[in-house]
This record gives sequence, C-alpha cells and structure tokens, in this order.
Amino acid sequence: MASPALFLVSTPIGNLSDMTRRAVDVIRGADVVFAEDTRRTGVLLRHYGIEARLISAHEHNEAARAELVVELLGEGKRVAMVSDAGTPLLSDPGARVVRSALEAGYDVVPVPGPSALLAALVASGIGADRFTFYGFLPRKGGPREEVLGEIATSRHTAVIYESPQRLGALLGDLARAAGADRRVAVARELTKMHEEIVRLTLQEAAEAFREREVRGEIVVVVEGGVETRADPEDPAPRVMAEALLAQNVAPSAVAKQLRESLKISRNDAYDLVQRLAGEADGRSGAAAEQLGAPDPT
Repeated sequence: MASPALFLVSTPIGNLSDMTRRAVDVIRGADVVFAEDTRRTGVLLRHYGIEARLISAHEHNEAARAELVVELLGEGKRVAMVSDAGTPLLSDPGARVVRSALEAGYDVVPVPGPSALLAALVASGIGADRFTFYGFLPRKGGPREEVLGEIATSRHTAVIYESPQRLGALLGDLARAAGADRRVAVARELTKMHEEIVRLTLQEAAEAFREREVRGEIVVVVEGGVETRADPEDPAPRVMAEALLAQNVAPSAVAKQLRESLKISRNDAYDLVQRLAGEADGRSGAAAEQLGAPDPT
C-alpha cells in the first residue's frame, strides 16, 4: 500500500493539453481531491476520464479543510490538491493545508506543471533571472502605495496578477510610481485561443488599456529599475529631506519619498534621513542645554 501523502498538482491554465501525464496519474490514484472550485475541476477530470471524490477547499473553509486533510492522511489516504488553474498556492488558498500536513509529519509532494506566472515571465522579453511575484496588489490606500513604491525602486522584475476591470488603473499607477519609460508586458488568456502578450512602456500600456475592454486572466510583468548612488555633491536629496523632516514627516516616509522622487537607492535614502534626523535631535538637545536653568540673578 502506498504511503499517505499530500500532492500539490498543477493543472492547465487554459489549454487542456497542458495537463501532464504524471498529474493525470496522481489524481487518478488519489483517494480524495481537494479543489478550489469542484465544478471547474470536475470538467477537467471528465475530460481525462477520471473519477474522483472531490471536496471543496477555498479561502473561506481552509482552516476546516486543513484538519480534514490531516485526518484523511492519518487514515492512510493519498490526497491531491488543485487550484482552479495553474500551480496551487500561487495567489490561491492551500498554504494552511500544507503547513498542517507537514506539522503532522506527512509528506507534501509537488507535481509541477502549468503556471501563468512563469509563462508570462519567460515570454515577456524582460529579464527573468531575478524577479519578485506580488500576486494581486492591495486595492487602495497606504498598503497599495507601499507596494507600488517597492516595485518602483526594485531592480528585480515584478510579476503581478490583475483583473480585467482594474488593469487600466494598475498600469496608470505603475507609470506614475515607476516612470513612464519602464518596460512592461501585459499577458492575457495565456495558452488559450485568444492569447495576447502586449509589450510596451508603462505609459504606452496605460494609454492603450485605459478605455479598452479586456477579458480573461491577466499577468503584468514590469521591468526592474536601476537604482543610482546618491551623489554627495548633489544638494537635492538633502534639501528635500530637510524640508520634509521640518514638516514632521516620519523618517521612513521621507526615505520613501526620496527613493520614489529621486530614484536613489534604499540604503542611501535611509542613511541620509537617519543622519539628518540625528543632527536635528542633536541641535534640539544643544538648544535645551543652552536654555538650562534660569539665571539666579
């Protein structure tokens, strides 16, 4: 009898022919298959003539499903987990299930295969040697601005998932944060009949998709930036930092503004702001000493 294990099985992102023979064999041999959407997975399994016990596992029931998976493994069962499409756990639920299985001492076995993230990256024409996957960005507010700032100053390629309805807004925000001339590839409907990969600058892409109605799942690949060392003779960073600190802007926010506006490295911005903040504290302390106790005369 085969040992109990949790298998993370990658499934096609569009073209059903991308299902690997190993993935078919693993799912066919599983006692239970946990799926993000059992109806969608059911279509895939019927295409391959696989009969399986399907159980839903999504973000709203993941805690309970983690317990059930461990219980099934304890009974000696072989369990497979799939997402709606592509590789499980990449912007999909499942991390808690995997952690629970590992903590209970069971094997977790990846079954590699299709991935929208990797398909878009390697076809983008943008460097794939170092990249950061961001999944779906926060929709608004400080958290979104923080991630946009990180992408703007990172020298790594950024890979982002986005919905068709918010694509235009995302590209506009990226152009504002990272610069109009940064290269970007917008990939949609990968491996499907209407597959499209558009390679433009961020400004061109923002204009192209501002009013365009698009459909399908979308991956955005953004070129990494080039951080520059701050020129010690350039007064601009110091002037900007001093002005912001004088307005009681938090040092971390000042450093972020320097990175985004002047495109200097994270370390240079941080070092400058910390030095200026220290100088300001020193001046405040010296002034307090000069005031001292009242003159007895």
